[in-house]
Amino acid sequence: MSLNYPLIFKPTFRDYIWGGRRLGTVLNKPIPEEGIFAESWEVVDHGEDQSIVANGPEAGKTLGQLVQAFPQDLFGVKTPSETFPLLFKFLDANRDLSIQVHPDDAQGATLDPPDLGKTEAWYILDAQPGAKVYVGLKEGITREDLAKAVEEDKVIDAMHVLEPHPGDCLFIPATTVHALGKGLLVAEIQQASNTTFRLYDWGRVGADGKPRALHIEQSLETIDYEKGPVQPQEPQPTSDPDIKRLVTCDKFILDRWEFDDRKSIGDGKRFHIVAVLEGKIRSSHSQLDQALGKGSTFLIPAACGPLSLRALEPTVLLDMYLP
Repeated sequence: MSLNYPLIFKPTFRDYIWGGRRLGTVLNKPIPEEGIFAESWEVVDHGEDQSIVANGPEAGKTLGQLVQAFPQDLFGVKTPSETFPLLFKFLDANRDLSIQVHPDDAQGATLDPPDLGKTEAWYILDAQPGAKVYVGLKEGITREDLAKAVEEDKVIDAMHVLEPHPGDCLFIPATTVHALGKGLLVAEIQQASNTTFRLYDWGRVGADGKPRALHIEQSLETIDYEKGPVQPQEPQPTSDPDIKRLVTCDKFILDRWEFDDRKSIGDGKRFHIVAVLEGKIRSSHSQLDQALGKGSTFLIPAACGPLSLRALEPTVLLDMYLP
């Protein structure tokens, strides 16, 4: 047996208080008829949070089980860890998220239990008029300045604020304080970590009627005050005019593809996570013989080799992989 075909997973939904309904209405996710849903976890192997294979011979298996059973087939030339190192999700921010920060790998290793750091990147799918992102501190803000802002309930005054547009990409390294604002629909690639320290939560309460927990000291200790404001990424050309490089870092590479014909994706050397943002594609593989439209996500194991895709209409997709 080998893991040599593209994998589709069942999405896992999170019903956080800031969610809405656009995961279903815009991204065609099978969310329940009632309730609000903030996140659709598309590819995840993090403790009990596991993607379940929905197609082919390995249907019903978790991504974690595949990592253990087929490490070389999945990862290719380099097996980076005993768990799948990346997490891909869609987010529907119907309300402002908390102002928060994630630790880096060294800080995460000191937690109980230990966890990876969380470097992430956002790709803006939709932005309602006036929607904002809070990304990094204003230039020159020190720890003392931020601690005073917390005491005076003026954290937002210390934040760098942008109004993003669809197609913008924001790179958020670990230790960068940040938040998505209401009115944004986002695709996010990140390290497979779920450690978050909340610095500020808009004075609201959770589903139990009590204020949600804050982690002020942990946040102040975690933030890198040298980073300053975050600006949208400038897409970089590649050898293929249809592919733009959005992020290169030591945790992942993020590319945007825009095409209307046939393309081959993957190289047989590493896995690729692919997410369709606009349009519709069909693959050449018998285990992925279906039209895949907006909101579809699949994982190409290294052993699958290059996968031929045909655009059924003008298509935009994200391609995410390890450096």
